[in-house]
Amino acid sequence: MAERMIKQFMEMVAIDSESGNEAQFIDYLLVEFKKLGADVCKDAYGNLVAKFPAKNSANKEPILFSCHADTVMPGKGIKPKIENGVISSSGDTILGADDKAGIAEMLEALRLAKVRPPVEVAISRQEEVGLLGIKNLDFSLLSAKRGFLLDNDTLDTIVIGGPSYFAIDVDVKGRSAHAGMEPEKGINAILAAAKAITALRLGRLDHETTANVGVIKGGLIRNGVPDAASFLAECRSLQHDKAQALADEMERIIKREVTAAGASVIIKIDNLCKAVQIAPDAWTVITAQKALETVDIKAKTTFITGYTDASIYNNQGIEMAVVGIGARDEHSKTEHIHVADMEKALAMLIEILRLSAA
Repeated sequence: MAERMIKQFMEMVAIDSESGNEAQFIDYLLVEFKKLGADVCKDAYGNLVAKFPAKNSANKEPILFSCHADTVMPGKGIKPKIENGVISSSGDTILGADDKAGIAEMLEALRLAKVRPPVEVAISRQEEVGLLGIKNLDFSLLSAKRGFLLDNDTLDTIVIGGPSYFAIDVDVKGRSAHAGMEPEKGINAILAAAKAITALRLGRLDHETTANVGVIKGGLIRNGVPDAASFLAECRSLQHDKAQALADEMERIIKREVTAAGASVIIKIDNLCKAVQIAPDAWTVITAQKALETVDIKAKTTFITGYTDASIYNNQGIEMAVVGIGARDEHSKTEHIHVADMEKALAMLIEILRLSAA
């Protein structure tokens, strides 16, 4: 049952689609969906929407399947290999199972399902760099009010809640000077940024709240006092008010420390998504749990402080549960996936289609 799916998955991961460069892969999917009989279009942002008619079902209420087309870096020139039932990359890149395994499983489920309701599929761009695709999706193209995001790793968990997420971009301005001849005339922007960073509360702050600085840049030459530095920070929490308060705190601390160092600062804060959750007994959750029982998996609900497209869907009034695809070690060169897990995910999706067709 899995041979065709595995072959297509390995074909798909070999198509470069790092965030912002997904066009070739989306065009590939457009052709694949048309082959399966879907009406397909791209919205103004380049997201892909496909609509399939019902099959052996009188149910007129559509369900939505959604995945994202992009991968993280390094995702160029992926060379997949399969050994002992495990698919991985050659080791120089990620594999791209996040989220192409979900797409491969969905395509095969649509081929194999004997019954299904009307199905809408949305494939978003630039999910990995701030949910940009889904935030720009033309929701008028969708009519489904409930569905499943195929973007969780483990099959035995169903994600029902995600965080509020704040991206914090910081530009520090100092004053340049010769580092050996007259350093006292300069204001070191890197030092000012470093003092701000070290004053921040970072890491896991409690069971539902985290903060991080992931990128810092600055300076041009070794022997010059740098006049500019920048860093990228973030914070997130499953409680929106808590995330907002933390973002405000980080802004205050950065301004205080940079100013104390004699530099100036510009801070841009963007709330990329707002905390949202669906009920543990929501239709999508119960349906996914029943489907997973067919492969002897008793799935539990969970909340994550990682964000997904589901946050935007749920904020738009579309009930979306996040189900597993089987990927492991995502966002790393050791990313891999077991064929057996892909087969279980496929069986789950076929059963979701059957249950939804009633």
